[in-house]
Amino acid sequence: MSSEIIDVVVKTREDQATDVAVFELGRVDGESLPAFEAGAHIDVHVTPEIVRQYSLSNAPGAGNTYRLGILKDPQSRGGSEAIHAIFKEGTELQISAPRNHFPLDDTAERSILVGGGIGITPMITMAYALKAAGKPFELHYCCRTRSSAGFIDELCSEFSDYLQLHFDDLGDEQRFNPETTFQPCDAGTHIYVCGPTGFMDWVINSAKEQGYPSDHVHFEYFNAEVDTSGAAFEVVAAQSGQSVMVEEGQSITEALATIGIKVDVSCEQGVCGTCICDVLEGTPDHKDHFLTEEEREDNDQIVVCCSRAKSDKLVLDI
Repeated sequence: MSSEIIDVVVKTREDQATDVAVFELGRVDGESLPAFEAGAHIDVHVTPEIVRQYSLSNAPGAGNTYRLGILKDPQSRGGSEAIHAIFKEGTELQISAPRNHFPLDDTAERSILVGGGIGITPMITMAYALKAAGKPFELHYCCRTRSSAGFIDELCSEFSDYLQLHFDDLGDEQRFNPETTFQPCDAGTHIYVCGPTGFMDWVINSAKEQGYPSDHVHFEYFNAEVDTSGAAFEVVAAQSGQSVMVEEGQSITEALATIGIKVDVSCEQGVCGTCICDVLEGTPDHKDHFLTEEEREDNDQIVVCCSRAKSDKLVLDI
């Protein structure tokens, strides 16, 4: 996580759609917030025990406000449920400075933005940035129902020439079809997607099947299933020389904690990158949704909240 902690206050809260709340945050001291680029997110300290990542959804460069759109997830692990329950106008909390693992590619001649459900939030910042730069783009917003779709009025007002809405309950003819949307495959086109895991996997795989290279398909997962199955292996913490066995069904972070080694974690689902460690020896079994394919092939980093080992031992630089 970012080391910079910022004290902020909820300036406004608006419940826009079914289980979607939109929060505007400003600094407690009234000073400007750090600048951010399209695709950035912040760490939100929900409670002393819970830190979660949420994408910024307002236009980049808005220095006095950060805006978040947060879905009350029925499978919440405590983060979104607590936010919906306790965050209201005047609530003070702490956040990190923005980080960006999902930036726009400046070389793209055309961009296709695809948001599934609350995954529309980073797409809004991208749409503002692309529109301001005068670059061609399409914005596709996919939801189960119109009543569950936040930001509709703003999107229709600001991006009417770029926006296509896709609602599952309004007939097959208007549903999102990646096969037709991504054709013809153009070397100058880049695709961006965020949303539920299954939706993202479908869109990403469809883009690649249409011929788009991996470096033209950009994505950011915000939750994922964690699979800690696999044979036990040894982890050595190089800085102290301590070692521990990681048993099946146990994460590396959990095993390290048993010998007093604490690794900063946040999402615990392999999507945020907070717990990345350098690998000095051994071969990781990557189970995260954060590292790129190229970074995985290098095998010199591992996301320790979810990944395991293909080798009998991993030596980590911790």
